[in-house]
Amino acid sequence: MPLDTSTYSLALLRLDGRRWNELRRMHAQISTQAAADGSSYLEMGNTKVICTVAGPSEGRRGGAGGGGGGGGGEANATVQVEIGIAGFSGVERKRRGRGDKRTSEMQMTIANAFSNALFTHLYPHSTILITLHVLSQDGSLLAACLNAATLALIDAGIPMSDYIVACTSGSTLSSNSNDEAADPLLDLNGLEEQELPFLTVGTLGAGEKISVLIMESRVQVERLEGLLAVGVDGCKQVKEILDQVVRRHGEKILGSIVT
Repeated sequence: MPLDTSTYSLALLRLDGRRWNELRRMHAQISTQAAADGSSYLEMGNTKVICTVAGPSEGRRGGAGGGGGGGGGEANATVQVEIGIAGFSGVERKRRGRGDKRTSEMQMTIANAFSNALFTHLYPHSTILITLHVLSQDGSLLAACLNAATLALIDAGIPMSDYIVACTSGSTLSSNSNDEAADPLLDLNGLEEQELPFLTVGTLGAGEKISVLIMESRVQVERLEGLLAVGVDGCKQVKEILDQVVRRHGEKILGSIVT
């Protein structure tokens, strides 16, 4: 029986059937790579990311390997981030090199965010390497990378002040429209990101302390407050999902020890 789409406009549903404040399906696992100190796999809709963490360990410092880095000098550990985007991950089937500008910006953003959230002062003269592999892209790529890195760092046992959780929010009208009544949207997919202005927001835990705020498109300033409020609320939902993943993994480990 064909899907009846005649009520979509009345119900204000989006192209994928979600309402304006609904997240896409999110699936996550931790300890997916036995050889890594910490690892995770995360899906946000059709965006799929694998993350591994190595360290804290001595050795690589500065910008070695072409990754983005952040840290507080010799007294603190340095956080290094490397992102590899598979050529088959997007529609264009184009492989990005190490010098890709967008990839470098994402690496630096993630490194700076976790340099402030991790207790790097506990590991002087050391390096924490976060490696992200993007298998599929369908919007919210930076947010997915931040969420996957959070889970992998938790799996590695590196202490941090709280989760860094992220999602995107956008506006239903383009930046050229002067309609201030444009509705906000939560967790944009790839098609929506191509057409609509959006921002990526990351918060520390379930609170409203913002650790990441990136906007790469133009938008009316009157809409910004609404976009930010929706993004922060979405981060609270993501925090609950990631917390459930960590708790389930912890219960599984405890169960295996008891038995």
